Amino acid sequence: MSERFDVLAVGAGYAGGVAARALAERGKKVLVLERRDHIGGNAYDCLDKHGVLIHQYGPHIFHTNDKKVFDFLSRFTRWRRYQHRVIANIPRDNPEVVPAHKRTDGRFFFPVPFNLDSLKNAFGEREGGRLGEKLLAAYPAQSQVTILELRQNKDPEVAAIADYVYDHVFVQYTMKQWGQTPEEIDPATTARVPVRLSQDDRYFQDAYQGMPAEGYTPMFRRMLDHPNITVELGTDALARLDLSGESIKLDGQKFGGPVIYTGQADELFGFRFGPLPYRTLDFRFETLERDFFQSHGTVNYTADQDFTRITEFKHLTGQELTGTTTIVKEYSRAYTGAEGETPYYAIINPENNDLYAKYKAEAEKFGELHLLGRLAEYKYYNMDAIAGKALELAERL
Repeated sequence: MSERFDVLAVGAGYAGGVAARALAERGKKVLVLERRDHIGGNAYDCLDKHGVLIHQYGPHIFHTNDKKVFDFLSRFTRWRRYQHRVIANIPRDNPEVVPAHKRTDGRFFFPVPFNLDSLKNAFGEREGGRLGEKLLAAYPAQSQVTILELRQNKDPEVAAIADYVYDHVFVQYTMKQWGQTPEEIDPATTARVPVRLSQDDRYFQDAYQGMPAEGYTPMFRRMLDHPNITVELGTDALARLDLSGESIKLDGQKFGGPVIYTGQADELFGFRFGPLPYRTLDFRFETLERDFFQSHGTVNYTADQDFTRITEFKHLTGQELTGTTTIVKEYSRAYTGAEGETPYYAIINPENNDLYAKYKAEAEKFGELHLLGRLAEYKYYNMDAIAGKALELAERL
């Protein structure tokens, strides 16, 4: 620590990177410590050995209604116009899947979220169209309706649509993703599952949607390229931070400025109250000698297969590469904390929230320690929400 820094940011992803840049532009000298050997956090992308631009930690699609966030990020990247579309894939031998003429290669497909076209795919053009008209008549002023609303409808045919969506789109996929039985799945989550009352098959409906034209990593590289920012990669901040006393120490010396911590809150305090539960993902990448493997960027496997979805990156990035494509299959399982595992999703329930509250209370003992991001706050955030919170924190500091 031969150089004096005003702010320490632990992590070079959205939370740490955006906050660091915003503070650097306000004249603060910021030290960014990143455990991994790259910037960008889980949004990191790179070329694989076959020359395909991949997202190393699973697909990241940018979308937001926050113009402030969009304008900030647009300073560091051009955008490729991209509207994410997802389809669900159900096996032919599912006894409840209806018309054979809607099957392809033994599979059955429909858009997700479930919409009016999904109804036609599931029940045939005539019957699906009739049910769609019923939905539009029942909810004339809404752009979408939830499973809960459908189940409360007095028309049994309308209510039955909720059961179909639950069985074919939601429950089995959720069981794989979260390792839960139907009885364990939070009813409040189920109730919010939407059915779109249109043919809009976009997965997101935000005002701003797209992909960084050159990738996320170049965007972060430009973001962190500032004379007031110093980035140290391959550095475990927890080996240099000391929170055992009444003040924060870095490299054995008191650090008086703000510390923005974006890692696991439980790890920061040595798991003293026990580990917070997470779900992790195993990614299995496959490169194929063909132009494209599937018709959409992401295909969800809701009813069979051990993996939850397949993403094909060339759909997302727009990369033009003939005769080669890379896909990734995602397998969800419990996070154990073993070497090489990454915690992705906090398991939100009252018990885990109470456990997190103990770690948050420890952090609040240090006035200059700020927990920011999915891991530090034990919440699910989209990328734009994290960027927005980072900008807000920088303004407060």
